Amino acid sequence: MPIMMSLWKPFRAVLMVLGAALLVAVLLFVAANAWVLAKTQARIEHDLPICSAQPVAIVFGTSHWTRAGGRNPHFEARMSAASRLMRMRRVQHLLLSGDNRTRFYNEPVTMWRDLRARQVRDVDMTLDYAGFSTFDTLSRARDVFGVERALLVTQSWHLPRALFIADALGLEATGCAAPAQPVAGVWRLQMREWVARVATLGDLYLWERRPYFLGPLEPLEIAPRA
Repeated sequence: MPIMMSLWKPFRAVLMVLGAALLVAVLLFVAANAWVLAKTQARIEHDLPICSAQPVAIVFGTSHWTRAGGRNPHFEARMSAASRLMRMRRVQHLLLSGDNRTRFYNEPVTMWRDLRARQVRDVDMTLDYAGFSTFDTLSRARDVFGVERALLVTQSWHLPRALFIADALGLEATGCAAPAQPVAGVWRLQMREWVARVATLGDLYLWERRPYFLGPLEPLEIAPRA
């Protein structure tokens, strides 16, 4: 019995330290998410007609198809929102930013084709082929395309992180949530977004992340409306 007691004491001490560390990690995780949400929620609109009018809408890329082979409802919602914003003249130009990692996967071109089919003019769209992440998209919007003010178009659960990054980069941005029907499994994306918000704080304030690729300045050319 004395031997058991002597073994249990250091083991209990280790458990207490691990428990305390886990509690601190959970509290920091929740606090980080609460901070991001508190700083951005007031600038997110969920009704397209009242989304703030801006010269440029930044439309974030996503896959056209789901892993099951069906059309991605998140892609559909973003394209529908972008085309409607143009028709309502809430924005004058669309910056379509996404991943173009291979010749077989090209988010900006897929968005461009879809929006053309929705009667959006070619002159009203600019394609950004190096929007490999939310951070890269917004960094390039500022440093490559000369964007200073923008409306961010994506899902409501993605907008807080996007707006937080825009603030850190000095962009004047508001969010317009793409309307969407209930989608099975969306909770996984929302949970992943909670983790991504915490990682974003590290990107911005700890290891000073830089975009994967920039390039020369190419200011957007906003064509007059007919």
